[in-house]
Amino acid sequence: MKLMFASDIHGSLYWAEAMRVAWAREAPDKLILLGDLLYHGPRNDLPRGYDPKGVTQLLAGMKEELLCVRGNCEAEVDQMVLPFPVMADFMPLWLGERMAFVTHGHLYHEGALPMLKRGDLLIHGHTHVPTVRCHQEEGYTYINPGSVSLPKEDSPNSYMVYQDGRFSIRQITDGVEFIAYEG
Repeated sequence: MKLMFASDIHGSLYWAEAMRVAWAREAPDKLILLGDLLYHGPRNDLPRGYDPKGVTQLLAGMKEELLCVRGNCEAEVDQMVLPFPVMADFMPLWLGERMAFVTHGHLYHEGALPMLKRGDLLIHGHTHVPTVRCHQEEGYTYINPGSVSLPKEDSPNSYMVYQDGRFSIRQITDGVEFIAYEG
């Protein structure tokens, strides 16, 4: 199974289209969106190509391909215009022998852990910083694909691919891997 993870589109049609190109290039079984799809949020500048209606149409055309969780910028009004569920706070996902707790990152994160057991994965966006961090003492691994439209800390616009037990965080523009984790 091949999965693609993307987070924090924040209403940018420009970057949502770049994500769709990456999705076509990767040809995953599912695209998992980690929230903050349409609205840019009060702390963010408007992203390049800000067009929430355009992003709504683009994602609606991909609805059979998507699994989503709610970000801190999603509201009930967003669910009214999107033809796929976006209001779940988290999603458990089995990746081989490991359970991944998939969420946006504003409710559950490294400082507010969900119930994880040794070997589990915590996958979320929200920080806009691509990261892989193994917590040996607590026994879990934290993975963040970064942001499609508003990367922070000098990171590139990015997404993540999971296949055959390996996570690969890649630049959205050309698919070049810059962080990998196999564990």
